[in-house]
Amino acid sequence: MMTKYLIAYAATAFVLFALDFLWLGTLAGPFYREKLANILSERPNIPASVAFYAFYCIGVVIFAEMRGFENQSALYALGFGALFGFFAYATYDITNYATLKDFPLVIAILDISWGTALTGVSAVAGYYAATFFKG
Repeated sequence: MMTKYLIAYAATAFVLFALDFLWLGTLAGPFYREKLANILSERPNIPASVAFYAFYCIGVVIFAEMRGFENQSALYALGFGALFGFFAYATYDITNYATLKDFPLVIAILDISWGTALTGVSAVAGYYAATFFKG
């Protein structure tokens, strides 16, 4: 039973990190840097980044993929993953918008949308990997 969750975690982490790296490093990175130039660090804090991905993926497994396993449904994993991503990213971005000087609304909207899609896709990838390898 534990192996299924470890497989789900590993697949989720791989997909989430790979897609987020592509998004932040290539696709949306220049836009984020332009809009957040006055508050963005020159380099990311790697230990903090590792901690985020490690803890976040645990949350995806618990709050999305376990629902999928219970219902034997990738749609549950996708849906609850998207909801988890929406609420997590909305908490972060709306708090930033409320408390940081000049935090752009367009960044909040874009980031919440990205977090919703990224987490849903990562959750369904973890669900399928665990289902495939553990039956």
